[in-house]
Order: sequence, then C-alpha cells, then structure tokens
Amino acid sequence: MHTALPDSDTQKANGAKVTVPSNPILPGTPLGKIGTLEVRLARDESEIAAAQQVRYRVFFDELGAKKQALHTIDQRDADRFDDICDHLLVFDTSISGPTHRQIVGTYRLLRQERAAEAGGFYSDDEFELKKLIARHPGQRFLELGRSCVLPEYRSKRTIEALWQGIWSYLNRYDIDVMTGCASFHGTVPAAHAEALTYLAHHCRTSPDWDVRAVAGRYCQMDLMPIEAINAKAAISSMPPLVKGYLRVGAKIGDGCVIDHDFGTVDVFIVMPVKEIGARYINYYGGETQRFAA
Repeated sequence: MHTALPDSDTQKANGAKVTVPSNPILPGTPLGKIGTLEVRLARDESEIAAAQQVRYRVFFDELGAKKQALHTIDQRDADRFDDICDHLLVFDTSISGPTHRQIVGTYRLLRQERAAEAGGFYSDDEFELKKLIARHPGQRFLELGRSCVLPEYRSKRTIEALWQGIWSYLNRYDIDVMTGCASFHGTVPAAHAEALTYLAHHCRTSPDWDVRAVAGRYCQMDLMPIEAINAKAAISSMPPLVKGYLRVGAKIGDGCVIDHDFGTVDVFIVMPVKEIGARYINYYGGETQRFAA
C-alpha cells in the first residue's frame, strides 16, 4: 500500500484525463495538529491494519454491521478499496505505546485517478457518480468514506483535527469536488422521515451537480408533508457527520439507499470546493497553511 502516487503528468480516470500533482504527500508528513491530536496519512501496513481495527470496533461491535467469517477472524473492517486509498489518521500522542495504538479516528480518501485502478469509486454501487463525473470533465474528484472516531473522542476538537487534515490534502492534490456517502443508523428510511424530508427539500444539489441513487436501490427521501417538518428537530436528529457536511456547505443527492451489510440508510454528499462556505475556507484554510506546503 502506497500513501501517495509517484510523480506524473496525467492519468486517465473514468475516461477523462486527470492531471496528477508532482508533489505527493510523503508518508509521515503532518497534516494537522490540535493539542495532543495529530493528523497524517498512514505510512505502513501496521497503521492501516490498526485503522481497520478501529473501524471494526465502531461499525461492527458498536453499530452492528453484518459480520462475515473473515471479519470475525481478523477483527478488521477491510475491503478491496483499502489498498488504493489514502488513510487519514488521527493520533492521540498522549497514549503510551507504539504509534499505531494511538489511532483514535480515521477517514478513507480515494482520488479519482486511483479509483480508475479499481474500476470506479466505492459509492458507484449506490449512486450514479460516474454520470456526475462525466458532466464535469477536468474536475478532480475525491471520495471520502469510512469516517470513524472512537466514542471517547467524538468531540469538536477531533472533527476539527480531521478537517485540518482534509484541507491540507485538498490543497496538495488540487481537489475540486468532494463526494461520498453519509449514513443514518438502521435500514428503515421512515425512521428518519423528518430529517430525510428536510434534506430533500432544503439541501438538494443544484441540477448541474445532481446525483441520483442507482435505479435498483433508489428509496424516496421526501417522506412527510413539508409543512409538518420542524427544522430544528430535523437537523438535531441527523448524524453528526451529516450535520458537519451541511455546515461547510455540502449538498445532498437524489434519493437514499439501504445498505443492509452495514445496517444504514445512505445519502450522497456533494461538495464542490469552490462552493464551500467562505468562513470555513478561511478557518480551516488559514489553519492548515503550515501543513499544506
């Protein structure tokens, strides 16, 4: 597993030429820091395995994702995309012991040119991402996934540390668009009717950035009369990750998808970097200048 591409000029991704920056992030390069929390990419197999163990503890042990035999044996959440993704890690340096035992949060980052190596993005099984990319040739897409933080670290400080790392990554790789799935717990959309209806009416993508759930898995999000929606209650009931995306200006695609393996209802996030709120660009961008060079 390499955490950065070698120097090159262009590669083909999903049929389009994508310029690849010639200054990849080197393993071990710091991408953010808040107090004892430090953010960087995984630099070896042991750190990737440790991140997969953190994901297992959250997705399988805590949230009840469906375990396969291999999951039970290895105690890791792993799939074919792990080998081509960059793994953004949050370390608590105050924890004694080896570095890989300090991992308290992780994000999986898949760049467009890397997705071409795997035949597409992880999200392609749920949403028509390829159609969106085809409408925006020349734009560099990044898929964010497997967001995961240990329960005792689910705080504003940890989220801000992750976003510092993401902003450093965006700047280094000249990313234009962030995408990915965000999940509601459970497999019944109606259980989240107020939140999903609010998203469908108030947070939808503009037509040029619209993404629809794949035909065979499409579930309606508009589940209640809009006049019955209490905005404050709807937002309050959303998962922290969804609320965090909305704060920075993200929009939501058309339809949701039930993921029976992970026991979730997934919505699709679209964040063109140029449309992200200026105050967040100033906040995270200014803070990460020392890490992005």
